[in-house]
Amino acid sequence: MNELIKRVFGILFVAGDDGVSRQELAQSLEEPISNIDDCLEQLKLNFQTDDSSALEVVNFNQRYRLITKKELAEDVEKYAQAPFSQNLTRASIETLSIVAYRQPITRMAIDEIRGVSSSSLIQKLISRDLIKEIGRIEAPGRPVLYGVTDYFMDYFGLKTLDDLPEIEPIALNAELSSEELFDLKEWPIELYDEENNQNEDE
Repeated sequence: MNELIKRVFGILFVAGDDGVSRQELAQSLEEPISNIDDCLEQLKLNFQTDDSSALEVVNFNQRYRLITKKELAEDVEKYAQAPFSQNLTRASIETLSIVAYRQPITRMAIDEIRGVSSSSLIQKLISRDLIKEIGRIEAPGRPVLYGVTDYFMDYFGLKTLDDLPEIEPIALNAELSSEELFDLKEWPIELYDEENNQNEDE
């Protein structure tokens, strides 16, 4: 059971703000729902009784997700509302570029492109008014769709998204990494902190 609890926790972590249903967990892990229920209850109890843990499991609209504990709300809010003058890391710029070029796009699609979880990066970009929720897909769980904000457009001097550099022809004719691909856009230097580019990779 401990191994299954670990696996459930892993999926909850990756699912991020979208959360995951009991049925999705059971199907993904190929386990009976009764076992999934036991694991979710045990995870809840573990987090509640572990004073050193910052997380808790919540159930909203039949979807389970991880959130930070209420007593940490002030610290989390203060961090999320840090001045925009703080530099964005390369991972943040990469995520922002994906949203700009691929919007409307879900977090899961962003994760698939980047190959790692982007949940925390998306929240930071939202807190800095660079991206926003622009709708939901009419599918199980109603995944959120993200797009860039008017502030993003103003900041980068864009009248429409058509003003973004055309990168598809280049990507199709050259073997480029994601970093090289999105470096084709000349982002303002103050958005990129070279010293911290290894600190934010998921």
